[in-house]
Amino acid sequence: MKKVRLIVTSSFGLEAVVKRELEDLGFHEFSGADGRVEFDATTDDIPKLNLWLRSADRVLIKVAEFGATDFGQLFDQTAVIPWEEWLIPDAKITVVGKCVKSQLASVRSCQSIVKKAIIKRLQEKFNTETLPETGPEFTTQVAMLKDTALLTLDTSGSGLHKRGYRGGVGEAPIRENLAAALVLLSFWNKDRLLVDPMCGSGTILIEAAMIARNMAPGLKREFAAEYWPVIDKKAWDDARSAARKAVISEGALKIFGYDIDPERVKDSQFNARRAGVEKDIVFETKDIKDLWINDQYGIVICNPPYGMKLGSLKELTPIYVSIHNMFKKKTGWSLFILTADKRFPDFFKRAKPDKMRKLFNGMIEVNYYQYYGERPPKMELS
Repeated sequence: MKKVRLIVTSSFGLEAVVKRELEDLGFHEFSGADGRVEFDATTDDIPKLNLWLRSADRVLIKVAEFGATDFGQLFDQTAVIPWEEWLIPDAKITVVGKCVKSQLASVRSCQSIVKKAIIKRLQEKFNTETLPETGPEFTTQVAMLKDTALLTLDTSGSGLHKRGYRGGVGEAPIRENLAAALVLLSFWNKDRLLVDPMCGSGTILIEAAMIARNMAPGLKREFAAEYWPVIDKKAWDDARSAARKAVISEGALKIFGYDIDPERVKDSQFNARRAGVEKDIVFETKDIKDLWINDQYGIVICNPPYGMKLGSLKELTPIYVSIHNMFKKKTGWSLFILTADKRFPDFFKRAKPDKMRKLFNGMIEVNYYQYYGERPPKMELS
């Protein structure tokens, strides 16, 4: 077990959600900037973090940070890093990069320089002329920001939003980690009624059910660092075993999803089944204009189409009107609506949004409009 400095990355606007998740996992004293949270940990913590983080993008090991205004500095300072403590002689070395406001503006050149420096160091330390790169992959990122190079190792591999359960999706699917964040930012808990009237592939509701069941989101997938000798296999086995034991199976959930497209409903049912929550969610084919909910208390979390690929403004207006008509007098309902269409508050006139949070679904800037309803009586479960 080795002490490390970790960086957990996230989409812009979700840093606070990630910090709360990290605190729940037992980590504290954070630093960082937009899109990243930095903290001290050990290599044995890496499996738990990859398995349990719901709203994050990746878990990175901070290897080094230094100033570099020319390629000579970048090469020399990369070559003195003890890469042999992480990489093995047959490591597949992948270097990715990004450059912002730096004299070293060529991403491709920075990647090439860093890889050459890593190879030089490993050749010297392993006393070999050749590195076959036939073993496990070690992805290094070189991030140049204002002439400062940050070098990290990616422990996750595929982004953490790839849970392994999703098959069929619509044209503009919401990412799984963003869907989880929407639930974590809402008032919903496992005892309350949750509805998504335009559920698409069911991602928001599936993530909610997984939260209610305390299911680790990464339990059905693999991670790059599972194949690194520097992290004991026992740490991965123990983390997975603990995650399986943590699942809460008892208790019924009240989660309902509707969509006008029967194929999307089938996709939702398929995805829920693969996620292991098919018994917790009721999916039905229904147009939102025909949907009526009698309950006086509940939560809506929804990512409606917003006119970019999925429909024109003319097609969206009836959707917004239907949401308004259904909930304008249901003051016991809290609505959480994610959309890139800034017209939505003009149509939902029950009140002004109590809060609006700017987020990103992939590269699309969206707003999360939050309308708070009255709290249900203490004896009410919905």
